[in-house]
Amino acid sequence: MFFNDVHVRVRFVVIVIIIALILIIGKVFYIQVISYNKLSQITEDLWSRKMTINAPRGDIVDRNGNILATSIVTTTIYVVPNQIVDKEKVAKDIAEILNCDYDDVYKYVSKHSSMEIIRKGMDLDSSTADKIEALNYDGVYLVVDSKRYYPYGEMLAHIIGFVGSDNQGLSGLELTYDNYLKGTNGELKYYSDGKGNKLEIPDSYVAPTKGMTLKLTLDIELVKAVDNELKNAMDKYNAESALSIVMNPKTGEILAMGSLPSFDPEHYQDYSEEVINRNLPIWMTYEPGSTFKIITLASSVQEGTIDLFKDTYTDTGAVTIDGSTLHCWKHSGHGTQTYLEVVENSCNPGFVSLGNKLGTQKLMSYIKNFGFGSKTGIDLNGEGNGILFKEEKMGPLELATTAFGQGISVTPIQQITAVSAVINGGTLYTPYVVDNVSDVISNTIVMQNSPKEKRKVISPETSATVRYALESVVANGTGKNAYIENYRVGGKTGTAQKVKDGTYMIGNYILSFIGFLPANDPEVVAYVAVNNPKGVTQYGGTVSAPIARSILMSAIETLNISEQSGGILKEYSYLDVKYLVVPDVVGMSKKEATKALKDFKVKYTGSGDTVVYMSPSANTFQSVETTITLLLN
Repeated sequence: MFFNDVHVRVRFVVIVIIIALILIIGKVFYIQVISYNKLSQITEDLWSRKMTINAPRGDIVDRNGNILATSIVTTTIYVVPNQIVDKEKVAKDIAEILNCDYDDVYKYVSKHSSMEIIRKGMDLDSSTADKIEALNYDGVYLVVDSKRYYPYGEMLAHIIGFVGSDNQGLSGLELTYDNYLKGTNGELKYYSDGKGNKLEIPDSYVAPTKGMTLKLTLDIELVKAVDNELKNAMDKYNAESALSIVMNPKTGEILAMGSLPSFDPEHYQDYSEEVINRNLPIWMTYEPGSTFKIITLASSVQEGTIDLFKDTYTDTGAVTIDGSTLHCWKHSGHGTQTYLEVVENSCNPGFVSLGNKLGTQKLMSYIKNFGFGSKTGIDLNGEGNGILFKEEKMGPLELATTAFGQGISVTPIQQITAVSAVINGGTLYTPYVVDNVSDVISNTIVMQNSPKEKRKVISPETSATVRYALESVVANGTGKNAYIENYRVGGKTGTAQKVKDGTYMIGNYILSFIGFLPANDPEVVAYVAVNNPKGVTQYGGTVSAPIARSILMSAIETLNISEQSGGILKEYSYLDVKYLVVPDVVGMSKKEATKALKDFKVKYTGSGDTVVYMSPSANTFQSVETTITLLLN
């Protein structure tokens, strides 16, 4: 009845039309204003194609800012197959320039995909890139990229690591600090229709952001010295492997680290996983031998079980423990000696005595407190744990062998970290190789490492006593080959027989030495181990001590360590070149100076009778073969 009224029907239709118009206008407003950005982005995504531009990875530098790893500019070829008209010609020309297989290139330009990277067209130099660009082919794009470059090659490969073809960190610091180093990728965007034909819309470019800078505690000059010494050792002794660590004992900072065999990080695919994945200074575990005696010595002095200078031990050359005979390296024995001489002579039976005086529980407590049996926490991947006897299963024999470093297994980084605690006043630190991470854009430090104290293990007084004993080892004992004139050097040799399938190998040893200076206030400690050297008497003092001496001498120069006086004078044998203190003869007459310098060769320059200058300087240790030049007035 209601709709029979014409006016009512007209009004109803008008209202419906008005509502429809309002809805349409509202929808148009919603699309054009409210949803414009969203819909525009959807449309753009349908048209656009993106080429990712890898960000240059951040630099890795040493403590003085020298570049150890960086990214260099290269060029990569991208192709859009649908935009390439003459695929055969394009493939032929590119293959000729890249000097690669035509079929390989044709495979890329013929794919049914929006975009491809020609693998042989990655990391192009500028000359090759210019030739590709000159072709000016549609569908062929050249994008600026970056490639990782390691200026020192194999030298730091195990520490720094390497990256994959996608610029992703795969090993070492490149992996551990990848989130800091990788940066933010950029992109090149172009537009095409559904068939892949390029639209007349300008390309857009977003520049990549370089990664952060990793500053290490390493000193590249000291690393070079270590690398040189290890290479010489490998060549001279035809060794299976060689390694070294140099540390600041007061902080835990690693100043240098190296091991051989190594690999080229830019061509890591050419090496076995065994070589590239084993950073020997932190991964390798073996019986430490006599360098471990430092721990037994420090524990004994701390507990007061012996007076190093007064108490004596009589060595007959062997000692029988629980039915087993343990020998000293000197088969006839050292006779009666003070415990300081036991340390100087590296006498195994004497250290068995020290272990027995401490007892199993006390010795193992110190060993664990010094960090053995667990990882040090160094900021490198692949660290080993080492192996200790279970205390409840240790009998008299296990206690005896542990006391002189046999029957247990440790890593080099554990050894140098523990000895650092012995000589630095008694504090165990966590070793580290990364000093800080900084943002190159804001020039701010985003992560800073600092020395981390774990615990106090021994007292400063004990530390001083052990330092004196180890200085005496270098001056008067088995470590004489590490002695450096005019410097106070402490250290300990190690000769460890290797084990295979539970049996000690014959004539196969790891020879080691750990040394530090200045002995009264250590600034640097160095550990060296050579695995199975051949054609030489296999003692740590013969092989590794001279290598450590050379590394410490490099540290003196690199770290600018001053000469010291007041140390223990070396006892020379008839085979040694003798060194003496040069007396001060400035102000003396020519006759008086000649008499005072009777042990040296003397050369005069100038005329007159009074010495006004001398070279080398007075009060320094010099070889008796040194010529002392005197300037007369």
